[in-house]
Amino acid sequence: MIENLIPTPSQTVGPFFHLGLTAGRDLGRLAGPDCKGERIRLVCRVLDVGGLPVDDALVEIWQADAEGNYVNVPNRAFRGFGRLCTDQGGVSTFETVMPGRVEQTDGAVQAPHINVLIFARGLLKQLATRIYFTGAPGNGSDPILQLVPEDRRDTLMAHRDASAPRTWNFEIRLAGDDETVFFDI
Repeated sequence: MIENLIPTPSQTVGPFFHLGLTAGRDLGRLAGPDCKGERIRLVCRVLDVGGLPVDDALVEIWQADAEGNYVNVPNRAFRGFGRLCTDQGGVSTFETVMPGRVEQTDGAVQAPHINVLIFARGLLKQLATRIYFTGAPGNGSDPILQLVPEDRRDTLMAHRDASAPRTWNFEIRLAGDDETVFFDI
């Protein structure tokens, strides 16, 4: 009988991310001491449908450097990639630089953003989204952000922390009211 079967690890996701995928906190440090650009601290908080923290998710980020270039070969100054598990509060904190504006092949220029993948229990496929920065130049004309209905764009915005000016907070709501916009890629 099917109802007696128990899902195996190959049929479910997590909480296996802590085993070798996030070996150290260094994977949250994208910018070395010699990296050019405005230093920022990006605090990502993953919440479930009830608004409770997801304490065993994995957050991966990719971003351009301060000049708007994606790094082909990671170096000591700037890696461009980060991966961290969430803590008991559902938080992953990255040390990086404010990304520059990326020029597309058609000449359009994107607003500063960070690409994000979320892996979590119960998800059979990762969720893809972007982080934009409130008040950043180009938000009003970013070709990807323009695809998102205006009343949903705030779910893609990181907000500056008033008590720590170099810190940006971004909430990832997996479902429910104010669910983060996820992209089908």
